[in-house]
Amino acid sequence: MWNWIIVILVGALCGWLASMIMKTNAQQGAVANILIGIVGSVLASYVFGTMLHLGGDAAGDSFHPISIIWGVLGSVILIFILKALKVLR
Repeated sequence: MWNWIIVILVGALCGWLASMIMKTNAQQGAVANILIGIVGSVLASYVFGTMLHLGGDAAGDSFHPISIIWGVLGSVILIFILKALKVLR
């Protein structure tokens, strides 16, 4: 159960930081930040960890403080994709 709470909290942090970087914070609520943060973290883990073999465990297999940076980067990429698809403005 604690794992899910940590996932939600870290997802919220990553999504919020990414929305501040991409200037979409006014359009997104807390739930959108959490979802974008979680999906962005999974995206970063897959792209950087699995496909490019960058970061090893830091890319998503276990939690390290650097995981937040990877999660924010993945969330920024996700917001960029959503903006390109005109889901976000």
